[in-house]
Amino acid sequence: MRAAVLGRPVSHSLSPLMHRAAYAALGLQDWTYDALDVGPADLPDLLAGLGPEWRGFSVTMPCKQAAVRVADEVDPLPLLLGAANTLVRTSTGWRAENTDVTGVGMALQLGGVERVEYAAVLGAGGTAAAAVAALASLGARHVDVHVREPARAADLMRVLDVLDVPATVRRLDDAGPVDAPVVVSTVPVQGQPAVAALDWRPGQTVLDVLYAGWPTPLAQQVEAAGGTAISGLEVLFWQATLQVELITGHPAPIAAMRAALDG
Repeated sequence: MRAAVLGRPVSHSLSPLMHRAAYAALGLQDWTYDALDVGPADLPDLLAGLGPEWRGFSVTMPCKQAAVRVADEVDPLPLLLGAANTLVRTSTGWRAENTDVTGVGMALQLGGVERVEYAAVLGAGGTAAAAVAALASLGARHVDVHVREPARAADLMRVLDVLDVPATVRRLDDAGPVDAPVVVSTVPVQGQPAVAALDWRPGQTVLDVLYAGWPTPLAQQVEAAGGTAISGLEVLFWQATLQVELITGHPAPIAAMRAALDG
């Protein structure tokens, strides 16, 4: 049986490390997990040409939105978010799933955020949509959306409207403060200087979905201001545990996957 992570670039992905460790711990000796450099336009032809030995995919940027479009079946959550990070083989084709919401929620809860009423999200892409869904599940009653161009927040505002969570769009500004006590940053690495320069305050908890080069400039500034920074590595880990279960049908061997990631 075969599985892989899809994206571009994908050579840096830590997903193979965790999934391979899971297969070994589960005794799935005939399973392999690879990394395939694939763009959104490549997905239809790729999926159409695969044999039955292919059982599932982790999907990373920039393919998350395309994964929803090419799937034969889309679960309600990725349909709402317009983004899927998992494709699972079924008897009738490919089913799109989203485990990022679980990843963000677990990362926040294990970082000490059990409930939240007021939160902020930086960015408005597919990961931001997963973040607002996770915040809604933790009780968020208002979310500030910080973006460079307010018009780009339209899809995210639609998600928040369906979730019945009032929101305010704010322009991401180097000089402006982020007032919310809980913040999820989905800003890519090239945007780190801008978000690190924001006015961070004591007591804030900030989840930065980036994990390469930890602590990121944002994490350093948050902690220097007296706040708590949570690494995106926790999001990656917990979303991967659910992916293993969806793709293999077996409970994820959490200890083995954690050891592989920490090793």
